[in-house]
Amino acid sequence: MQGGDDIKTRPTAPTLEEVAREANVSRATVSRVVNGSPKVRPDVVTAVNAAIAKLNYVPNRAARSLASRTSGAIALIVPEDTAFFFGDPYFAAIVQGITRRLEESDYLLNLLVASTDPGHKTARYLRSGVVDGALVVSHHEGDDLQHEAGMMLPLVYGGRPSQPGDHFFVDVDNVEGGAIGTQHLIDVGRHRIGTVTGPLDMPASVDRLDGYRRAMGAASLPDDAVETADFTAAGAVAATRRLLDRVPDLDGIFVASDIMATGALSVLRERGRSVPGDVAVVGFDDSPAATSSAIPLTTVHQPSEQMGFEMADLLLRHLAGEDVPRRSIMPTHLVRRASA
Repeated sequence: MQGGDDIKTRPTAPTLEEVAREANVSRATVSRVVNGSPKVRPDVVTAVNAAIAKLNYVPNRAARSLASRTSGAIALIVPEDTAFFFGDPYFAAIVQGITRRLEESDYLLNLLVASTDPGHKTARYLRSGVVDGALVVSHHEGDDLQHEAGMMLPLVYGGRPSQPGDHFFVDVDNVEGGAIGTQHLIDVGRHRIGTVTGPLDMPASVDRLDGYRRAMGAASLPDDAVETADFTAAGAVAATRRLLDRVPDLDGIFVASDIMATGALSVLRERGRSVPGDVAVVGFDDSPAATSSAIPLTTVHQPSEQMGFEMADLLLRHLAGEDVPRRSIMPTHLVRRASA
C-alpha cells in the first residue's frame, strides 16, 4: 500500500509544453531545438536550453517515435566492398562531416556497407521503419537499392545520381575539376596527356573524364589516352601500365583520385620514368593520400568533409519539414605540390 501511495505522489516528468512556457517560446520551437535544427536563433537556443536544464527535461525518444512515427536514426548506405570503404580516405572524410552535423542533432547514424546483397537484406531493413531517411555515397548506375530506397524514405546523395529524377544531392563540379587538373598539366608544358578514370558507371568518373576532354579539346591536343580503373590503387596500377604500353611518349597523367594516383606513381617508378621530369601527375580529392605518397601529389581539392556535413544537414532539414534546395554544388580548386 505504501508503494502505491509513493506512485501516486511521485512528481510527473516535465513536458515539452512546460519547457516552452518557461522559455517563452512555442512548443514547435522547443521541438526544433531538441532535434538540432539549425534554423533557430542562437539566443532562442540558449533560452530553451536554460529552460530544459532548469526543469530537468529529458526528451522521450520512445514516446516521440510512437507519436510521430519516426525512429530518430538515419542510414548511410555505401554500395561498395567493405575493404574499399575502409581503405579510401574519401569515405573517412565524408563520415566525419556527417557525424559532425549529427552531433548537433538528436539523430543516430546507422552504417550500411554492402556491394552485393543477394538476399535484399538492406532493402528489408530500410523498409522496416528503423530509419527516417538515408544518405547514399559512391553509387553506381543500375544499383537497384537506390531505386528501392528512394521509394521507401527520403534520400540525399553524395554525388550526382546516375538515374534521372528530382533528387536531393551534394556534389562538386566534377567536369570543372577534371578540366582544372588537366589544364594545369597543359599549363606546365605537357602535350601528350592521358587520364586514368574511375568506373564509368559512376557519374563522378564520367564527369571528370568529360572535364579532361574539354581541356584537351580547347588546347587542340589529342584526348585518346584514356584508361579506366576502379578507384583503387591496384586498379590504377593495371590501367597505368596499359596506358604507358599504348602511349609510350606520355608526359602527363590526370588521375581521377589520389588513391589511384599513388598507383600510377608506382608504375612510373617501375618503368624508370621520373616525376615530374618525364611525366607530371595530377590527382583528385586532396586527401591524406596526396601528402603521404612518395612524391606529394598536385591534386584537385574537393571539400569531402564539408560535403558530408552538407548531406546530413540537407536531410535533417528536409525531415524537419523545411523547404531545402535539391542540390548543392561545392567548389574545387587546384593544390600544387611536387608531382606536377
